[in-house]
Amino acid sequence: MRRFLFLSLFVFSLFAADFFLKSYVHHFFSPMGLVPFFPYGGVGVFENVLGIDFSLVHVVNKGAAWGMLSSYHQYLFYGRLLIIGIMILYLFLFSMRAQTIPLLLIITGALGNVLDHLLYGHVIDMFYFQFWGSSFPVFNIADSAIFCGIMTLILQSYTKKAQKTPSRS
Repeated sequence: MRRFLFLSLFVFSLFAADFFLKSYVHHFFSPMGLVPFFPYGGVGVFENVLGIDFSLVHVVNKGAAWGMLSSYHQYLFYGRLLIIGIMILYLFLFSMRAQTIPLLLIITGALGNVLDHLLYGHVIDMFYFQFWGSSFPVFNIADSAIFCGIMTLILQSYTKKAQKTPSRS
């Protein structure tokens, strides 16, 4: 019961942080490229820290990762719903305890982006990094949750393989 409460609070907090930050950016930032001051109308958080710049911007993303398939955003919406449903079923029927948090991260992030599609007709991205003069794709909290969940599942699979492989001396 204690674990369930912790996981519920964790998921709710992540979802709420994503929702409120996107809402703030949507209402108080001009979309990227429309305003000619600090990078693309954003707000600078820090500049040139070990060659890295970070700002908050308002980017409209109608596609999947990095705007791919943006002309198919309606199909992407239904595809996301299908994948979320399958992941929820997997979480409750087949997953192991170690997979719970990574799967919850992926599902919560995906639900955050689906909610954007329902509220705004697109996903709102806001974290903009430049690494040594090169731009990194703009992302949001939900994208970060999805990435962290996927990376955790990948790392778990590698550690399982490493434990199963006998060491050769």
